[in-house]
Amino acid sequence: MTDTTVIPVAAERPYEVAVGRGILRDRLPAVVPEGAAKLLLVHQPSMATAAEQLREALAATGRQVLLAEIPDAEAGKRIEVASFCWQILGQADLTRSDAVIGFGGGAVTDLAGFVAATWLRGVDVIQLPTTVLGMADAAVGGKTGINTNEGKNLVGAFWTPRAVICDLDLLDSLSANERVAGFAEVVKAGFIRHPEILDLVEADPQAAVDPGSDAFRRCMELAIGMKAQVVGQDLREAGLREMLNYGHTLGHAIEYAERYQWRHGAAISVGMMYAAELSRLAGRLDDAAVDRHRDILTSLGLPTTYRAGAWQQLLATMRRDKKARGSMLRFVVLDGIGRPTVMQAPDESLLYAAYQEIGS
Repeated sequence: MTDTTVIPVAAERPYEVAVGRGILRDRLPAVVPEGAAKLLLVHQPSMATAAEQLREALAATGRQVLLAEIPDAEAGKRIEVASFCWQILGQADLTRSDAVIGFGGGAVTDLAGFVAATWLRGVDVIQLPTTVLGMADAAVGGKTGINTNEGKNLVGAFWTPRAVICDLDLLDSLSANERVAGFAEVVKAGFIRHPEILDLVEADPQAAVDPGSDAFRRCMELAIGMKAQVVGQDLREAGLREMLNYGHTLGHAIEYAERYQWRHGAAISVGMMYAAELSRLAGRLDDAAVDRHRDILTSLGLPTTYRAGAWQQLLATMRRDKKARGSMLRFVVLDGIGRPTVMQAPDESLLYAAYQEIGS
């Protein structure tokens, strides 16, 4: 497939997600606000050369483009980094008619979105994700955020992007580990909405994570389409959107325990395995569906277990998670493949028993 797929998001401020190969340079100038004279392009060190090329292309349209290089991964999602970006915006006198561009992985799009949401109480942001995780999840949906010493994404805002461009060519240079880790969020979409994704992984795990394959693109478009539909109906996670947290309650606690040295997708993989076991012990999910979780995740090289002795630490972190209500824990579980629901305040003995199933 060489054409461009455009996925509409019917949010408070409707926007489109474009998916294709070699589409970035042509589509980006067209989605920049017409009145934007200045742009802040936020990127990671690994994207410095590509960011400079984009700067030159945008400068050719008569716009001033400022570059902000931020640290890789979760180190870039700190208040000090946001302050650095605000300083650049202030010194450049960036106005409400100007815009911020996030060019990088999920951490960059989260940070860029937060900076845009907070500068002058909101300027346009355009998201250009460069990783599987960024395209399938972080850049789509309008959630922005930064981390604190107490946990992940505890400070943030809902701020829908002006546009999202997913150029699959950008994924060709990623390591296999990076692609697979990001693909965990795609598999999540299979478990909660689109079993076709699971079928494609089971048919050929290697093709499913190969950016050049039709199977990969189909999986990505299904995952992006699912998220677009969900956030279009529930931007602020008042109901339907909560199902996107499948695997994230424990997954975020693992990321915190590992001081964000684990890739997000690896932690979410363990979190999904835990949620499946919790669903089974609660009598909601059969053994075959739990085994299917383990088989699919393992076939991709994703982890399904975590340290047996870490439970009390993880439980304490989960109680601080933004998905909790007071100290009441909430878990997205499954009543079957493609049938997510929320379990509120499960008995702690049940939670512990489920963890025993994945402890190693």
